[in-house]
Amino acid sequence: MNKILKGNKNFDLEERTTVFAESVINMCKGIKKSTVTLPIISQLIRSATAIGANYCEANGASSKRDFRSKIYICKKEAKETKYWLRLLGNTEESTKKDCRDNWKEAQELTLIFSKIAINSK
Repeated sequence: MNKILKGNKNFDLEERTTVFAESVINMCKGIKKSTVTLPIISQLIRSATAIGANYCEANGASSKRDFRSKIYICKKEAKETKYWLRLLGNTEESTKKDCRDNWKEAQELTLIFSKIAINSK
């Protein structure tokens, strides 16, 4: 996990979601590819990178409704990412610690986007 996530929680959310996506991508690069791991890795990378992409879209939203919709998508993608991290950690023993660390960050992002969604009503 990147030090910026552990040491400094006061940076902007676009940066935090980008660092998180990079962490997941870098973890996945080192995993042995097989018929079991390939689809999990593919789905994990898609959902982990979608969190930040949708947050960037939310920041450029054309209305409050559009903003809220994108934030809900961020939350859904973060929850999906936790699912794939759990599967990968249980499938590929060598990734267990990295998956756990990334799962914790995905959980924090889920809570952050939940709070933003509630406050945007």
